[in-house]
Amino acid sequence: MKVLKIIAAFLFLFSVGQTQAQNWKISEDHNIAFSNKDVSGVFKEMSGSIIFDATKLSSSKFDLKIKVESISTGNGIQNKHAKGEEWFDAAKYPNIEFISSKIEKTDAGYKAVGKLEIHGVKKDFTIPFTFSKKGSKGTFVAKFSVDRTDFGVGKKGNDVAETLKIVATIPATLK
Repeated sequence: MKVLKIIAAFLFLFSVGQTQAQNWKISEDHNIAFSNKDVSGVFKEMSGSIIFDATKLSSSKFDLKIKVESISTGNGIQNKHAKGEEWFDAAKYPNIEFISSKIEKTDAGYKAVGKLEIHGVKKDFTIPFTFSKKGSKGTFVAKFSVDRTDFGVGKKGNDVAETLKIVATIPATLK
């Protein structure tokens, strides 16, 4: 009987270990780029956690924050406007956040489904991405668009196009 309990405990611990996805440390050389016909640039600072394993998607999760103050368009005046009240209002809303509720496999890679919060507005959002792994290193690449006016960033019909194309390249290392 004692042997059966030990075997059962071992199997339980083994199965718990098998259901956990891998924890990734975000590399400092990530690149969060945005562009449209009027403006382009990058957000230089991002933090958060990535728990991902292609074989354990049910326990995979993204919890990411982009620091609005780190916006860089290559133009000091544009940067100041972008951080101001009319646009991102970095003082009041210091972060852009995405928290996934599920990760799914797609024909082209994966998709993270969750909540995107920009400028204090939180919406359901899906981010398609690919993932490539080599040893203990991996790279997540997401390409998608965001309508800035859906999140109250600037005004509709402004001189800046409403849709921003985003390309996020996030190298990471297994923890």
